[in-house]
Amino acid sequence: MKAKEIRVCVMRVGGTNCDAETKRAFDELGARAEVVHLNEVVKNRNILDYNALVFPGGFSYGDYVRAGAIWATGTLTKLRKDLKRFVEEERPILGICNGFQVLVEAGLLPAFEGISEYPETTLATNIPIGYRCKWIYLRHENSGNCIFTKNIPEDKVMHIPVAHGEGRFLFAKENETKYLQKLYDNDQLVFRYCNKDGEYANGEFPVNPNGAFHDIAGICNPAGTVFGLMPHPERAFYGWQLPDWTKTEHAPTFGDGKMVFESMMEYLKKRF
Repeated sequence: MKAKEIRVCVMRVGGTNCDAETKRAFDELGARAEVVHLNEVVKNRNILDYNALVFPGGFSYGDYVRAGAIWATGTLTKLRKDLKRFVEEERPILGICNGFQVLVEAGLLPAFEGISEYPETTLATNIPIGYRCKWIYLRHENSGNCIFTKNIPEDKVMHIPVAHGEGRFLFAKENETKYLQKLYDNDQLVFRYCNKDGEYANGEFPVNPNGAFHDIAGICNPAGTVFGLMPHPERAFYGWQLPDWTKTEHAPTFGDGKMVFESMMEYLKKRF
């Protein structure tokens, strides 16, 4: 499949943001991306007409109940059958920040034994409490399973911003050891928070901006085709988005976030 034939649905609801930036990233790579409201998808569209689905960042429905919970419930209620088929056909689903929260609430991540009826993990209130909007460093942990990071060398340190108040990745205490081992066994661990030298945060603030268990910033499903991360790759797509680009003699054309979208596009070109 050629890039111009790839159709990407960037879904949105009330409170979504960064949908335009996400669309632009795909446009830059030649895909046909559309920003479509959930109600429009339900009434007049079919997600199976798209090759990829993206849940972008924001504060859907004001993050009432729990971040991402209302959007996840609405999507499952109205699109459960098609969403299940989307996953089974290994079409990519990307969840960024609030979108990651949606995928967790919908049981699409970590999905150890397939889509789960109840969330197997959570993205809880930041510790220290507060909204974090800052640039952080990530270390790429995946060994090749995640289709969204195929172009990223293992152990590469990436510079990408976060912007969230509820990003603390947690397993239930009784499941921490077992579920963490599953992430490693299935090659589902994708990103961990680190410093600029690639040293893990070990839970220390501000290198770990939210207190996430095991410094986890992003995971995928066992097939590697559903991916959620708290940082915003669309906000680090272009070089001019970088926080220090004006101080650099030769600013890069693109930022580290581009690699996530490029990897996804290459998978789609080969897969369909």
